[in-house]
Amino acid sequence: MLAATDPHPDPRPTLARPDDDPYLWLEEVDGPDALAWVEARNAETLARYGDAGFLRDRDIARALLDRPGRIPFVQRFGTWLYNFWTDGAHPRGLWRRVDEAGYRAAVPDWEILLDLDSLAALEGEDWVWAGAAILKGDLDRALVRLSRGGKDAAVMREFDLGTRTFVADGFVLPEGKGGATWLDRETVLLSSALGSATRSGYARTVRLWPRGTDPRDAPVLFETAETSMSVWGASDRQAGAERITVVEQLGFFDTAVHIGDRGGMRLRLDLPAHAGVQLHRNHLSVRLRRPWTVDGVAHDTDTVLTIALPDLLAGSRAFTVLWQPDARLALQRVFWSAGRLIVDVLEDLRPTYRVFEPGPGGWTERPLAGLPALGSVHLWPLDGDPERADGALLALAHDPVTPPALLAFPPALDAPAVLRQTPPAYDARGIRVTRHEARSADGTRVPYVQVGPEAETGAAPVYLTAYGGFAHSRLPDYQPVLGKLWLERGGTCVTANIRGGGEFGTRWHHAGRREGKARAHDDFAAVAADLVARGVTRPGRIAAEGGSNGGLLIANMLTRYPERFGALACTIPLIDMRRYTKLLAGASWIGEYGDPDDPQDWAFLSGISAYHAAEAGRPYPPILLATSRGDDRVHPGHARKMAQKLRVLGYDVAFYEPATGGHGAGKDSEQAAAFRALGLTFLRRAIGWEDPAA
Repeated sequence: MLAATDPHPDPRPTLARPDDDPYLWLEEVDGPDALAWVEARNAETLARYGDAGFLRDRDIARALLDRPGRIPFVQRFGTWLYNFWTDGAHPRGLWRRVDEAGYRAAVPDWEILLDLDSLAALEGEDWVWAGAAILKGDLDRALVRLSRGGKDAAVMREFDLGTRTFVADGFVLPEGKGGATWLDRETVLLSSALGSATRSGYARTVRLWPRGTDPRDAPVLFETAETSMSVWGASDRQAGAERITVVEQLGFFDTAVHIGDRGGMRLRLDLPAHAGVQLHRNHLSVRLRRPWTVDGVAHDTDTVLTIALPDLLAGSRAFTVLWQPDARLALQRVFWSAGRLIVDVLEDLRPTYRVFEPGPGGWTERPLAGLPALGSVHLWPLDGDPERADGALLALAHDPVTPPALLAFPPALDAPAVLRQTPPAYDARGIRVTRHEARSADGTRVPYVQVGPEAETGAAPVYLTAYGGFAHSRLPDYQPVLGKLWLERGGTCVTANIRGGGEFGTRWHHAGRREGKARAHDDFAAVAADLVARGVTRPGRIAAEGGSNGGLLIANMLTRYPERFGALACTIPLIDMRRYTKLLAGASWIGEYGDPDDPQDWAFLSGISAYHAAEAGRPYPPILLATSRGDDRVHPGHARKMAQKLRVLGYDVAFYEPATGGHGAGKDSEQAAAFRALGLTFLRRAIGWEDPAA
């Protein structure tokens, strides 16, 4: 292993083998040499960028993240609406509840169930809220998950909602990835990596865990292969008797669904692994991620089918086609609510929802009216317990210049009412939202949304971002911090809908994954070029940022298209595509990227592995690489190693790594505000945009 103090390291990593890497020592997350390197780089970055302007923007960002007018999102269990809330006085947060009448009041009178700040101080732990599962039926107990510093891995403890205390000698699960759900008051269905993990670090078994026993000794109900991604279990009584469902995640996009009871899993549903399957009462929905021919009937990708579960189990293949895509309509997701199937569709990037309901004459279809046709709309059931759901829905609607509104649909799903409206976080006067298209290297038209001043000067400071992976869709939304610190000061923000996302359905995703990932990166570079061609800006004024899979995108902009950007911010990134499957949850993403141990896959992966492609003598723009030591999903070694290689090669590189925060900007508003303000400060200065607020 090369020591951190070696004055002449070889800057050519991983040229032949995964372990032929001079910077492997930086993968030791808490190694003394690695930590000394991190602290030195943090000090350099903060000395350079952490001045009065940064501190001012950090404080502005934190005030926005903690602003009292934010919407308290709720989920209903019985007569209570539950919410988790953070603010300046409670940075770790409060778990609380109120009845429905109280929630509609201007200032709800919340009952505080758990104060995480007090708990963390009492126990000397860095607790971050990770969710809770409430006991169905009785509704008086919960399985509370607490993360140390924001990691994916969490501990679980039983909580009494009546006494608002943790249950002495109750269900307690040590730290690990996965979790548990209730079967009944005395039994938990355990899906945890504790004692048995897949190579991705997730649960390999589903166990029946009786009260008062060691979870490691709990009987195994189902076990998947070590090479699978994960497995988890759930239970319901929607069809009368208790039914246990185990979803076996064979890969990121492939699953097998098993049905059984406490005696064991009885059968695997005879459906293709690529299908997304959801059970509800005695029906199931099937979303196809690839074409499927069944009983001589061909169904296209993204078709939504349904069938009665007893009919499927009896051998029937008579599926009902509920929804089909076309050139304008792109499927996003489907979910059940009180016997209805809700289909979420983008119509040329405009959000729409269709409601399907079974009846004596078959299925009926109608649009869900009352939602805005532009921007971003997200819809979900009000009830957290499907068995008690009455069909009421909540929707969050917003766009880049319109603050979020929370809408409530009654069970009949007629006109929604506005429950909450967030006040503006920044001055949007004179800011317009427009949509454009760039032509990528292979001729594909790539849409993007531009938000900024009406007048185009040819030198606009542009903040450009995209994601382009895992079928995740990026729609124009309201971003308070970016609006206040970039748009309000005269800047322009652009979001690109590159391939790899889900904006145009599964085909758009498939076109930008595996060997298509380089095409997705070409799309982003094409948008940058189009902004110049349209006279909006020039290359040196384009500041691009992306995180996680978007961090891989930004790293490739550095090595493949450096001349098109003035500055790059690469956050919580994936970069080393030779070793990514060996680091934390990396093996779970082979379906998105490919397997570097397969020579055929490495042939295309090597072309997007910016860690290997970086070389001396190129016109690389300044870059900030920022990660989190507490990220247990994407290894911080990706950012660390890339930063060190670029330093050795003599490039202008900044690095920042807080000690906690998980796979995100931070564990609380203070950390998130600093992370965000540092990135924007770096980008602004690197493109030569004088601080307009100074």
